[in-house]
Amino acid sequence: MAGKPKLHYVRGRGKMESIRWLLAAAGVEFEEQFIETNEDLEKLRKNGQLLFQQVPMVEIDGMKMVQTRAILNYIAAKHNLYGKDLKERALIDMYVEGTTDLMGMIMSLPFQPPENKEKQTSLIFERATTRYFPVYEKVLKDHGQDFLVGGKFSWADVHLLEAILMVEEMKPDVLSAFPLLQAFKTRVSNIPTIKKFLQPGSQRKPPFDEKYIVQIRKIFNF
Repeated sequence: MAGKPKLHYVRGRGKMESIRWLLAAAGVEFEEQFIETNEDLEKLRKNGQLLFQQVPMVEIDGMKMVQTRAILNYIAAKHNLYGKDLKERALIDMYVEGTTDLMGMIMSLPFQPPENKEKQTSLIFERATTRYFPVYEKVLKDHGQDFLVGGKFSWADVHLLEAILMVEEMKPDVLSAFPLLQAFKTRVSNIPTIKKFLQPGSQRKPPFDEKYIVQIRKIFNF
């Protein structure tokens, strides 16, 4: 029997967090090897374990997988969270790309110069409430089902919940104009594997803080 997936990344959210979410949603236990220093990162690079010299890297099923999207695709397909056919996969891909764009804006915020943060924060809320969340609200309304694609829980639902919670950490009432997304959030949060991941003490990581930002800059030399 294969061992637990092993995740190599810094001790924070970043690009690995969506991988943690998806593994947790699939009910897969995983281990983490944290990169604490630049020397830790360089060791992985020199050992030839990072195909493109970058993390995240996940050891899974005898592979050392890099590139976030490739890792997520593999996990979703392996655990039947990637739709039943090409059309459903295309929809899942579109929805995931949308939430990825929104989450990318949020992840970059702590690294913005102080004079840009207010403008970037306003842009995040504007995009969330006029570009992204209205799409998912309409999808749920149009097909009248519990989940985004095919009436079945998928990677797209996991990713959307992650994005919603990230925005709510910044603006708790962001879903006030989206009743179907409010119900969706409650419904998906109560799926047993998700509910477990949302509990204190899980491997879900907290939002960025200043200490983490300083450490990241040192690890990646920027």
